[in-house]
Amino acid sequence: MPEPEVLTDMDVAGTDRFVLRKLPEVTLAFWVMKIAATTLGETAGDLFAQTLKLGYFLTTIALFLIFVVTLVVQLRSRRYNPFFYWTVILSTSMAGTTMSDFMNRDASAKFLTGGAKSLGWGPQGLGLGYPTGAAILISLLVAIFIIWKCTGLTFAIRDIVSFRAEALFWAAILVSNTLGTSMGDFLSDSSGLGYAGGALLVTGLLAVLVALMRVPVVPNVVLFWIAFVLTRPLGATAGDFLTKPLAKGGLDLGTAGSSAVLLAVLVGLMGYAHLQERRKAAPQDKTLTGVS
Repeated sequence: MPEPEVLTDMDVAGTDRFVLRKLPEVTLAFWVMKIAATTLGETAGDLFAQTLKLGYFLTTIALFLIFVVTLVVQLRSRRYNPFFYWTVILSTSMAGTTMSDFMNRDASAKFLTGGAKSLGWGPQGLGLGYPTGAAILISLLVAIFIIWKCTGLTFAIRDIVSFRAEALFWAAILVSNTLGTSMGDFLSDSSGLGYAGGALLVTGLLAVLVALMRVPVVPNVVLFWIAFVLTRPLGATAGDFLTKPLAKGGLDLGTAGSSAVLLAVLVGLMGYAHLQERRKAAPQDKTLTGVS
């Protein structure tokens, strides 16, 4: 009787039978969860930095460390786990929010609420401004993609199975979420569009990307990464719309209440995704071990 066939990650990646995925399939549910996670990242980042008055400096350090811990868990996982993956997305969104704020803002009165004169321990921010901050982040993101291209590894999310490719993927995610925060804050605070106007503009751009999916000459991988960046400012403007005062065009729901509701929604979506993955994994696990 032949021994059951056991496939390694590298073997599986090279077969047509089954790909041992580390990352999710890009579906409508993926984008819904992405927007929910990035909106929560905006409200939660503001909750720690502004509402709890920890400041951008301390909050950025703390959230970056959380990102590292969640990333290690994700990288050590042998297959896609929705809770692991979306926890990293959430941690990059939270860290990206405060990293962007620390880069772009300073101790000016317009960035402080409630008549406060300071915000937490340490420097209040670098005060680079949104255009300069965005230029730096775009340069970093382009550098990551150039390095990624030079490695010869795939950009397609469904085919990322190696450690190096996934590490580059998460580096791009962290920078793109930080960039998206800067773009969202610029649209909400400095462009004159307001929260609703900024959200409508980004939604319109995303609709254009959906239309371009039917154009054969435009690679879907390029559209994916543009959409991934754009969904972050959509989350940023949506988060600001939920939390900011009525006088500024927001709903004044507060960072704590908005974060609690968004967290419940995201956990529910992750639970549903986890059940879907378990249903898919059952027949695939039988194939991997040679059981029929």
